[in-house]
Amino acid sequence: MNFILASLIALGALLDLVLGVSFLVDPALAGVDFGLTATGAMGLSAMRGDFTAFFLVSAIFMGWGAWKRRGDVLLPALMLFAIAFTGRLVNLFVVGTYDGWWQPMTVEALHIAVLAFAMLQWRGNPA
Repeated sequence: MNFILASLIALGALLDLVLGVSFLVDPALAGVDFGLTATGAMGLSAMRGDFTAFFLVSAIFMGWGAWKRRGDVLLPALMLFAIAFTGRLVNLFVVGTYDGWWQPMTVEALHIAVLAFAMLQWRGNPA
């Protein structure tokens, strides 16, 4: 079970690493998948800085937590995805749906579920 859980988290970390690097290298192209367009240098800077930070911090803590099988290390990534999911949920109620609205929420919900489960499994001494 621990190997499967660590593997799932490592796969999520790899996804987040790829997303983070893609926002760092080419934020305009990476933003298209998120429905974002940058208007000038300021917009590109915000996308490059904020999205890179979100995904790379998640990837680093998820990778570290999976490697060491330490649930406490997963907390920053769990908080990032829980807040992102909550923001999307608020938007769903305030603005309504859009094409494909459920896809990013599903990815975030999976991150949350796997990370929360791992935190419960790996609390205390690592397995």
